[in-house]
Amino acid sequence: MGCYHSKKPKSQGYEDPTVLAAETPFTVSEVEALYELFKKLSSSIINDGLIHREEFQLALFRNRNMKNLFADRIFDLFDVKRNGVIEFGEFVRSLGIFHPNASIKDKITFAFRLYDLRQTGFIEQEELKEMVLALLHESELTLSDDVIETIVEKVFTQCCTASHTYPIDQEEWREFVMKYPSLIKNMTLPYLKDITMAFPSFVASTEVEDSEI
Repeated sequence: MGCYHSKKPKSQGYEDPTVLAAETPFTVSEVEALYELFKKLSSSIINDGLIHREEFQLALFRNRNMKNLFADRIFDLFDVKRNGVIEFGEFVRSLGIFHPNASIKDKITFAFRLYDLRQTGFIEQEELKEMVLALLHESELTLSDDVIETIVEKVFTQCCTASHTYPIDQEEWREFVMKYPSLIKNMTLPYLKDITMAFPSFVASTEVEDSEI
């Protein structure tokens, strides 16, 4: 019998790194490095090759039981198939939106969907208020209800045009963000520009040859 060589089986939802690299700002070697990170996250609680909501919470807050609307919304948007878990392809494509080289259009669209809690195609005042509270909670900041109401009201007053009242639609949101780009500053994670430098320990485990890195 001849020699038989096999690679370790890939997790559920695994996709070819060359395909993912072609669809995202990441290189093939960076996608391979992300796979090593994905394997670590997806086995932190349930070792099934998929990232569950509790594992996502654990990765963000080091606490599987900590509830945060912001984290829940990010998870829901990463979970493109809406099956309650994040597969590798979903993980890479969604992270790609946070890449410094990702298009502003994609970042604006993702941010809109983030604030559109009820998925109506509009951002309502109550939704914006809920997200502001969640972001403040994540940052461990506290503001009075009056200050929060003033912030929300100011955003809506400046965002909505004279011909269109509340709530905020996608075009109004795009124009508002283009005027105040700092609103999507948190949609860019600088370290994603070079995953192999950010997570050097993962590089040695990738299947990409040195000449490709």
